[in-house]
Amino acid sequence: MRFKAFLLPTALALALSGAPAAFAAPADTAGGKPSDAVDLDVLFVSAHPDDEASSLATLGQWKEKHGVRSGVITITRGEGGGNAVGLEEGPPLGIIREGEERTAIGRAGVENLYNLDRVDFWYTASAPLSEQIWGHDDTLAQIVRVIRTTRPEIVMTMNPSPTPGNHGNHQQAARFAAEAFHAAADPKAFPEQISKEGLKPFRAAKFLRTGGTGSSSAGPACATTFRPTVPTDQVFGVWEGTRSASGKTWGEIEVDARRDYVTQGWANTAAAPTDPAQVRCDFYTLVDSRVPYDPADTSPEAILRGSVLPAANGALPEDTEFYLTADRFDLTPGQTVEVTAHVRAAKRALTTPTVSLRLPDGWTAKGSGALRGAVAPGKERTATFTVTVPADAATNQQSLLGATLATGQGTGRTDRAVRVVADVRGTLEPLPEVGIFRDWAGAEGYPQLDTLIKPVLTLGSGKSREVRVDLRNHGSTAQSGSVTLGLPAGFTADSATKNYTSLAAGATGSVTFTVTNSDPSLPTANEGGVNGDYAITITTTSQSGTNVEAGALEIVPTSEVPHAGHDHAVDGEAGPGEYPGEELDFSRIWEGQSVTPQDASAKGRIAWTEDALKVIVQVTDDVLGKKVVPQDCKRQRRTDSVEIIVDPKGDSSDTSTVFKAGIFPITDDPANGNPPCWQRDADNRQGPGAETAPGMTVVSKVSEPYTGYTIEASIPFSVLPDAVDPTRMGFNVLVYDSDTQDLSSQSRLGWSTFTGVRADPYRYGLVTLPGYTPANREPSKPIFPDTAARSVHSPQTIAQSAVDGVAPAAVAKLPERALRLADQRITGDGVRVTLRADRTGTAYLYTWDGHRALGEKTVELTAGRSVTITVPVAGGKAGSLLAAFESGDAARAYQVSVR
Repeated sequence: MRFKAFLLPTALALALSGAPAAFAAPADTAGGKPSDAVDLDVLFVSAHPDDEASSLATLGQWKEKHGVRSGVITITRGEGGGNAVGLEEGPPLGIIREGEERTAIGRAGVENLYNLDRVDFWYTASAPLSEQIWGHDDTLAQIVRVIRTTRPEIVMTMNPSPTPGNHGNHQQAARFAAEAFHAAADPKAFPEQISKEGLKPFRAAKFLRTGGTGSSSAGPACATTFRPTVPTDQVFGVWEGTRSASGKTWGEIEVDARRDYVTQGWANTAAAPTDPAQVRCDFYTLVDSRVPYDPADTSPEAILRGSVLPAANGALPEDTEFYLTADRFDLTPGQTVEVTAHVRAAKRALTTPTVSLRLPDGWTAKGSGALRGAVAPGKERTATFTVTVPADAATNQQSLLGATLATGQGTGRTDRAVRVVADVRGTLEPLPEVGIFRDWAGAEGYPQLDTLIKPVLTLGSGKSREVRVDLRNHGSTAQSGSVTLGLPAGFTADSATKNYTSLAAGATGSVTFTVTNSDPSLPTANEGGVNGDYAITITTTSQSGTNVEAGALEIVPTSEVPHAGHDHAVDGEAGPGEYPGEELDFSRIWEGQSVTPQDASAKGRIAWTEDALKVIVQVTDDVLGKKVVPQDCKRQRRTDSVEIIVDPKGDSSDTSTVFKAGIFPITDDPANGNPPCWQRDADNRQGPGAETAPGMTVVSKVSEPYTGYTIEASIPFSVLPDAVDPTRMGFNVLVYDSDTQDLSSQSRLGWSTFTGVRADPYRYGLVTLPGYTPANREPSKPIFPDTAARSVHSPQTIAQSAVDGVAPAAVAKLPERALRLADQRITGDGVRVTLRADRTGTAYLYTWDGHRALGEKTVELTAGRSVTITVPVAGGKAGSLLAAFESGDAARAYQVSVR
């Protein structure tokens, strides 16, 4: 940890300005940091450009007031996002979005941005899918390499849990950050970085996630009024209303930064509140800390104390580590847990060290906290206690086990959360990805993160499903008992209570109920229950007591889809008998602004023929959003459009095995009569409709004068990812309403509606197709986008990399001698330069005016052979020449001045 005064940016600012690149680095690498590496205080790990936007008010005021130097890792460049201002997509869009991000974070004084060159494939709610596509070990190694090189005291990231609507890329980025927090400190993790690259393990001090689960008032007291939902959460707030040196509040600067993301339709982001009482806090939840901290500190610097900034007077010396570990998280009344206090000295020895525990009322501990003798610099000592939970302790509660370290040099505090549970705990079966998350959180030592997720299952309106209750015996003896499922009105079960017998100590088991929505008139989707949730209880008894857990059921709409009428035609009209089934309401709001039926509403019907699914959607709308040109027929959520979704077997865990068609009712193509267009997005096979859904037919009729539009589509069963299960097909229609011309939708409606539902197949509606016989076929393997923008193609990245010690894309760094650039000079054709490599590889060269590339050239090089080339210059004056040299899995960036 480095407690240091404010330092103005020097080398990096010069690099990005195009000033002469004379960046001589000292030869000393003592301490394990490469001599030319940037020294960060805070590192934010994200998935896409703009993920850090909601933290820029915090990072900015930390930088201005305390000189805190922050960096951002962005795993992808966001090529899978929309483009509200142009037709670029794929890698060209990624380079644009990188530029937007550099501008935005620059407003907060953040200079260092590390792109990992992973592909941004689409919006998904699946962390496992994100991990599959990005690759686990390689991506984690890149993040660890950045941490070991830049040595930040604080690692920050997003929410790693599969809460409803949470982007799967965000979840996985956060999980990588959590793993990297541990791995960067472990010499056994990625040892080649140590043995071959000259890096050393680095122990960051704190790990936090953005946001806090709880409630708070706005205004200057937002940090002190925060009340966490889980009382043991340590949540810190930083008020956005603090004024910067410019006179603007940091909340206003954050809005300015958000507006820099013009491709994402953020240019018209609403202004920040000017009334201080309406200005909010940025909140951060402490997930892990190796250093002592004060949970009562509510200052904007609280997160920095003891890591980037000194702790209060009387605190432990700089860099002292003090933290607790426990041999398990879940405890039963009367049970004991082994708690270990870890003390690590830094540059100064700790004399007369003694650890004392702070326990909840009634808890007891055995063990001596006196550490014999001083703790020498660089050494760790431990004290172990046996803590006993009271026999009458309340269950279903988390508690903090606290500790204080007293030494001759100062004192410090820390704590550890544990949970008291019944001997036998019965919980609602997790959704598949929730189960994966729980396993991950337990394995990584963060089981408390599971409290973010409310257990929930869905079932069709008027339908039945099996509901499993998972049992775990946390006690020390075998147990028998019963499980009672408490259901709200409108639901029944095959039995109110089911028994289990002889569940061994430490063992798991289950009981299963068949639950029926017995009142099909109950509201479905997010209109049902409380925000869509119908609360249930699970009461589990054992010989030692009773435990009650909460959960919820959500009802998704259902329908029976009939065979289409004999005279069916795809013509944009529902003629008599064409759609003999019921009319469906697609008007429920699921995200965005509330609307009246005249502003935006929709209804429709579905039917089937032997070879295709037929869908008609009639949309009422008061304002037509921006019409896209045919070349921009993608990302339907940006303007008025309809999305039709089919999950063939109604059991997909993510959208890689579903069909999604995004249909624009009209395009800006007057020469051809402004026809509709459609494409597949975020599904089994993405791209233009004609290529990815051959045989699909779409007809659109837009009213004149405009009051809405009708879309009718025929979707061949052959283009679906799998054969349809006629007894359970997932289906949804989502309607996007835009009343602007900036390619941003304001309201999102649909049939089965929940926050983030477009990425959650388990929340789609369910339909049956009586009489339909599916073809016998194999499911189609998903086709994923596989082209990402690369750092060697980004002059912005190369300019930074040339001076800050991290190779492009955070790969292994080549030695400086790998490429020599000599005799660079301006000629009539551009900049001439002689290149000589000591190994075979590829050089990517750019003439650079400090803000943009004026020309580029790529050269294949062989070892020991000199090549003289000319890199073009167009539309400006080149102040320097940038080069990235790539050989195998390693790279290095260079910047030289030209004359």
